[in-house]
Amino acid sequence: METGSKTMIAETERLILRRYKKEDLQDLYEYLSDEEVVKYEPYKPLTLNETKENLEWRIGTDEMIAVELKNSHKMIGNVYMGKRNFEALELGYVFNRNYWGKGYAAESCAALIGNAFANGVHRIYAECDPDNRSSWKLLEALGFQREAYFRKNVYFWKDETEHPIWKDTYVYAKLSDNT
Repeated sequence: METGSKTMIAETERLILRRYKKEDLQDLYEYLSDEEVVKYEPYKPLTLNETKENLEWRIGTDEMIAVELKNSHKMIGNVYMGKRNFEALELGYVFNRNYWGKGYAAESCAALIGNAFANGVHRIYAECDPDNRSSWKLLEALGFQREAYFRKNVYFWKDETEHPIWKDTYVYAKLSDNT
């Protein structure tokens, strides 16, 4: 992955994968403020001001990759490639609901996974909610294998009596040698 003044990371047939820029605010707000889009994320829908703060963080990190349509230059989502120990990356993705079901997540993730393995990454893993069928089906389509099913291992919210609302987690992984 490129850093510094370079903004483009990869290009696919339909997409440009790049660093975030200030002009992404409205497109980012469009999907981070959507309750359906962030349903399985560890945060609630963001306000415009929260999105501005979040965008500043995205601009300053090389782990968040903006996904832009080539034909319209609309930023439609993001892929997260977080650096972890032992030459591993954690994969995540969030896309604007208006662009679901069109293969953009698979196209962008496949390109970034290929680049990561070509650059010496050994393992890429992802965690997702078992209820998020679209997410784990995408991981399986990308060649990831389910390695774990953790029961009630995490919570993001508490109920009205301040008790954690526990959630289950699937863990998927793909190795560079495809084993």
